[in-house]
Amino acid sequence: MISQKTIDKIFSTIRVEEIIGEYVQLKRAGSNFKGLSPFHEEKTPSFVVSPSKQIWKDFSSGKGGTAITFLMEIEGFTYPEALRHAAKKYGIEIEEDQVEYSEEQKKAQSEREILYKIHEVANTFFQENLWETEEGKTIALSYFKERELHDDIIKKFQLGYSPEKKNAFTEYALAKGYEKEILEKSGISIFPENSPSGIDRFRERVIFPIHSFSGRVLGFGARILKSNVKTAKYLNSPETEIYHKSNVLYGLNQSKQAISRENLCLLVEGYMDVISLHQSGIENVVASSGTALTTEQIKLIKRLTENVTILFDGDAAGIKASFRSIDMLLSEGMNIRVVLFPDGDDPDSFARKNPRDFVEDFIKNQAKDFIDFKAEILLKEANNDPIKKAEAIRDIVKSIGFVSNALKQEVYLKQVSTHFGLSEQSLFNELGVQKQVVQQQKPAEKREANVVKLEKVQEFTETINPLLVLEEKLVELMLKFGQFKLFRKTPDNENYETTVIEEIINHLEEDQYQPISPLNKRIIEEIKAGIQQNELRSSDFFKTFMDEEVVTKTADALINAHETSNWEKHNIYFSKEEELVDKIVKDVIIRHKREFVVKIINDLKHQISEENSAETYLKIINLTKLKNKIDENLFRIL
Repeated sequence: MISQKTIDKIFSTIRVEEIIGEYVQLKRAGSNFKGLSPFHEEKTPSFVVSPSKQIWKDFSSGKGGTAITFLMEIEGFTYPEALRHAAKKYGIEIEEDQVEYSEEQKKAQSEREILYKIHEVANTFFQENLWETEEGKTIALSYFKERELHDDIIKKFQLGYSPEKKNAFTEYALAKGYEKEILEKSGISIFPENSPSGIDRFRERVIFPIHSFSGRVLGFGARILKSNVKTAKYLNSPETEIYHKSNVLYGLNQSKQAISRENLCLLVEGYMDVISLHQSGIENVVASSGTALTTEQIKLIKRLTENVTILFDGDAAGIKASFRSIDMLLSEGMNIRVVLFPDGDDPDSFARKNPRDFVEDFIKNQAKDFIDFKAEILLKEANNDPIKKAEAIRDIVKSIGFVSNALKQEVYLKQVSTHFGLSEQSLFNELGVQKQVVQQQKPAEKREANVVKLEKVQEFTETINPLLVLEEKLVELMLKFGQFKLFRKTPDNENYETTVIEEIINHLEEDQYQPISPLNKRIIEEIKAGIQQNELRSSDFFKTFMDEEVVTKTADALINAHETSNWEKHNIYFSKEEELVDKIVKDVIIRHKREFVVKIINDLKHQISEENSAETYLKIINLTKLKNKIDENLFRIL
């Protein structure tokens, strides 16, 4: 178990804006940073990161918390995994407290965690076989050297080798105590009925580990080196609980910082394209690994940049397949350019035969926008045939239809109008036709979505509870301003000093109030336990909690929706909540007391019976007098 001392050191060292900045393109907004939500589709940024408070809040999805909870959300880490990842990033040594686990606790270790571990073990095994065995050096390392790869780049991408022996890794993993079932589920080993000892899926192949955004090994790509074997040249891991090829881009872990820095992503097809460009010094590059580009992959890129340049080797089939990728990128709001390499070249060979400056200049100067690119390809095919030319123009306009920004659409249509000598009106008419086709595909779904949305609004308005709203505000005040000093007077007019936490807890105990929300109850109990130990537990205490709900609640308290607007930019200023804490605490407490009295009155009315009617009516009368007195204090006119 990670020691509390290490956890405290991690939280005091890590910077939320640096960790999130690797996943989300952040822009300065006053004292905070803003970006597009990585958890929810949106066009206007509502994702806020506060460096001063070391928390984040996503107003579109409702999520929020610390850098650690962000890693848990985005990567699916457990709490300890997120801590270890952050510690590794900041060079913090992990100290552990020895804990004895029961057999049940050991079995409770999730299969997902074991899958990650077995992939780590396999990755180390393959690398050791490449560098430390004669077979690996002779066969695999020689191949990489033939491809002109340097040692540092081979190690950077953790390339490896699976030996000729049919069950080398399977035997090794079983000896280490990994069960047959987990090896089979990982896809690294295969267990045919006639082979109880198992077979290595990637035997006799060079290995390309596939990493997650954060650097965990999810699966492998493997290339066979023998040319006389009738089998697929490349073999990939099958879909597993941790590896979904549609959600992964090869090289993203090694390239994410360069993509964010350059504000541009180069998109290629293969592993070696990525590796060779990295070796030449061009690092803002990822590969779809031979699979058709997916929406999930585009969203991974969009976290870092909205600018994509697609690099193609000029293969006719590949070019046609790229048209679908272009439309998908446009529908996700990306800015696209396309580069075609000379015949016989691909990004890998071109990067190896030319110096970095030449490659960079070629990409920069040869990049065409998608209109010019499609026009060149399609008009070449049309070959002066007017019908085919009209179809080519329709195809280009169809792509423009995927652009959601109206201004961009108009600019693109003007470009097509100039390029082909057509009237803008005819192009706008054609665009309308294309849009109608797209919209007609999902009319039922949209109507259904609207009905669900309306039902949710009605449900919310019907179930709103003013007592719960005020309870939420009391907890928020304790989290946000818990240690804030308040100056009060006793009934004898003597001055005394208290804090927000103490005043609110005294109010709750005085009324013997039981929280409605289970989450609020947990927080209030922790705060009370702190008071017993002469400790005021507010936001800093709850930020390091293992309870994700509590941490999200803390983030909600520390960042409010108004912080996403730069009012000062328009010379509009409001009183800050910090300046009004004293008044707000008094106001919320008395409003909460009133709503609690109203609840008790209503409960008593439902409990009236012939036996207790007189006593109950007397209670209701007294409580009503108390409510009226509170109303006077609130300046209510009833």
